[in-house]
Amino acid sequence: MKLKYDTLTIQPFIFSIKFLLLLALSGCSTSSETLKNVANEGIKMNKEVTKMDDEGTFLIYRRQSMIGEETYSITSDKSTIVVKSLQGENERGRITGVEAKLELNMDLSPISYFSRRIVKEDTTNIFKMELTADSVSIWEKHFDVVTSKTPSYFFPLHSNIPAGIEIMLYQYYFKKGGSSNIPTLPRGEISISHKAEDIAQINGKEVRLDRYVVEGINWGGRTVWLDKDKNLVALVKANTQIREIIKNGYEEAMPIFIAGHVTEQINALTEYTNKLKGEPTKSLALIGGDLVDGLSDVTKKDMTVIVENGQITSIGKRSQIEIPNNAKVIDVSGKTLMPGLWDMHAHSNQVQWAPAYLAGGVTTIRDNGNEVEFATAFRDGIAKDGLLGPDILLAGMTDGPGKKGNGIIRATNAKEARDVVEMYHNKGYKQVKIYNSLTPDVLKVLAEEGHKRGMSVTGHIPVAVENIVNAVNLGMDMFSHDRAIYSAIFPEKTKLQAGRDMLENPEVSAEQIKNAIDFLLDNKIALDPTLNLRLVNSTIEGTLLETVEPDAHRIAYELWEGKRFRKGKLPDQAKKEIAKYTKGAEVVGEFFRAGIPIVAGTDNAVPVFCLYLEIETYHKLAGLTPLEAIQTATIIPARVMGMDSQTGTLEIGKEADIAILDKNPLTDISNLRTVSAVITNGNYYESNPLWEAADFLPRSN
Repeated sequence: MKLKYDTLTIQPFIFSIKFLLLLALSGCSTSSETLKNVANEGIKMNKEVTKMDDEGTFLIYRRQSMIGEETYSITSDKSTIVVKSLQGENERGRITGVEAKLELNMDLSPISYFSRRIVKEDTTNIFKMELTADSVSIWEKHFDVVTSKTPSYFFPLHSNIPAGIEIMLYQYYFKKGGSSNIPTLPRGEISISHKAEDIAQINGKEVRLDRYVVEGINWGGRTVWLDKDKNLVALVKANTQIREIIKNGYEEAMPIFIAGHVTEQINALTEYTNKLKGEPTKSLALIGGDLVDGLSDVTKKDMTVIVENGQITSIGKRSQIEIPNNAKVIDVSGKTLMPGLWDMHAHSNQVQWAPAYLAGGVTTIRDNGNEVEFATAFRDGIAKDGLLGPDILLAGMTDGPGKKGNGIIRATNAKEARDVVEMYHNKGYKQVKIYNSLTPDVLKVLAEEGHKRGMSVTGHIPVAVENIVNAVNLGMDMFSHDRAIYSAIFPEKTKLQAGRDMLENPEVSAEQIKNAIDFLLDNKIALDPTLNLRLVNSTIEGTLLETVEPDAHRIAYELWEGKRFRKGKLPDQAKKEIAKYTKGAEVVGEFFRAGIPIVAGTDNAVPVFCLYLEIETYHKLAGLTPLEAIQTATIIPARVMGMDSQTGTLEIGKEADIAILDKNPLTDISNLRTVSAVITNGNYYESNPLWEAADFLPRSN
C-alpha cells in the first residue's frame, strides 16, 4: 500500500507532464522535428525566467496522487503587472493543458484576463474578460456574453482559476483591506475567513501558515494556506472531486493540508446542522398522505405513519392509528410518502452533498471512492455525532501502479493488497473498490482478504484482467458502469473490444443475453450501470446540459459553470453512442426481469438530479415499471448491501427513511423530482431550505 509522498518519484513525473503536454500541443508526434521544437521551447522558457519579477510552480494532486503541475510568472513594468500560467495534467492518462494570462494595473485592479484549454480534444473552460473605457465584458463558452458597467472594484473569476492567478486574488483582497467580500465577474462574490494558524516543518524548519476558508470560487468552500506575506502556498478544493494544489517545496506538509481541510469541512457541516436540524423529536405523526411502500405498485390512500426514535412503529388509515400524545403532527395530505432513495455510485467529496442529497429525498449513499480522511470524517460526523446528512456506506478505492492509476492508495503486490484491505476494514468500510490498473494477482488477494472480513468487492474490470469472466473468477461481486454489461454479452473479448463492438454494431442476440444472464445469476453479481452518464456524455457537441437533465440549471453556479461545459460528440459519433446506450438500457431491462440486481447510481454527472435521470432511464429505455425503477434506488441496493431488514421500504419496524413528494411517482416517474421534505435518522426537513443551504435554486411548485 503506497501512501507516502515520495519526491524521488514526483520529479520524473513532473518532467513527463511537461514533455507529454508539449507533444500534445505539437500534434502528438515524436518525430525529430517535434523533439527539436520541445527542446527549443525549453530554451525559450529558461530565457524568459531571467526576466521575471517572480516565478514558481504548483504541484497538482487528485486524491493526493500527483497528476501534474502549474508554472506561473509575474512580471511588471511601471504601469502594469502581467501574470501568466501554464498548467499541464496527466489525469489517469488524459493529457490536458490550460493557459491563462491576467493583466492588472499597479493597484492590482484587473485590466484583462483569459483562460483556455490548449489540448484540442477538450474545449471546455474558455473564459475571457476585457475592459473598455466604462464597461467590462465576460465571455464564457456556452453562455451569452455579459457586458456591464465596470464596478468600482471586482475580480474576474471562474471555478477552475489557476493557482498562479489565484495568488493575485488574495493580494488584491488584502490590498483592499481584507475585511469585506469581493464582487466577482461574471457572477457572485468571494468571502475569505481566517480560521487558524498551522505550523509546518519544511526542510527541517518551522513555517507558520495562515489557514483560510474561501467561498465563492468552487461549490462550498476551499481551504487555503497563505504565508505571512499573504502569498498562496496551498489549497484543497472539491467541486465534486478533491484536488490538492501545493506550491513546490511545501509538499511535505500535505498531511497538514489534508487534516486542516477535513476540519473546515466538518465545521461547515456542523453549521448546516445547527441551522437546519432543529430540536430532536422522538415521535412524529405523518397524517393524511398517500403511501408508496416500495413493495407494491398499489398506492395506499389517506394513510398515517408514526415514527418513534427514528423507526416506523405504525402504518394505517387515519381512523385506525392512535397518535402518541407527545408526537409532532405533520399534515401530509395530498402528498405521497415513499422510501428514501439511495445513490449507489456517489463520490461525496464535500459536505455540501449532505443538504443537497437530503433535499432530493436521498437518505443513503454508497461513496464509491474518496479520500479516506475526509470520507471517514464525513460518515462519522453523521452516524456518530448526529450531523445532518444521508447515511454513508464506504467503498475503498484501490488501484495499481502507473500514471493511469487513480488516487494515492495503490496495491502492487500481495502484501500491499493485504495492508489495503486491513486498513479499510479497520476504518469500517463495507467494500473494496477495484480500479483499472490493478493486476490479476493483486485483485485476487484483495478479493480474498475482503471476503475474509465480510467485505464485498466492487468496481471496474481492470485492463489487465480483460473481461468480466476473469474478474468474477478472481473474486469480484459487483460491477460499475455499462462496460460490465457489454463484457457479459461478449465474454470472449476484452471489455474494451466489447465496448467498441457495441458502438459499431449494437445488435445482440437473444442467446448472448441469455448466456450473460445465466453467468451473472450463477455468480450472484450485482450491477450499477450509471446510464445517466451516457445520456449526458453522448450529446452532440454544443448541446446544453439542461436539454438532457432538466433540473441542471438549479445546481450551485460554481458547479453550473463547469458542468454545462461538456464537450459533447460530433453528430455521427453521438448517433452511435445513443444507439449503444439505448441497446445497453434494453439489456439492463432484460437483466432486471431475470433477477439480476440492478442498482441506481450517478457518478457525479449532475449532483442529485442525475439520480432521477438514472431512475427515469430505467423506466423509459429499459422498460421497467415505475415501481421497478424506484426499487433500483430503494430496496434492491438495501438488499445488495445486506441492509434490507433495516431500510429500503416503508414497513413497520424499519428505519424511517422517508421521502415526501408533492406528486405520485407511480403515475409518472418524473414526479420523483417533486420531493418537498425528507425524514431520516428521526429528523424532518423541508427540502427548499436544504437546497438553499447547498447553494442550489429551490424547487418552484
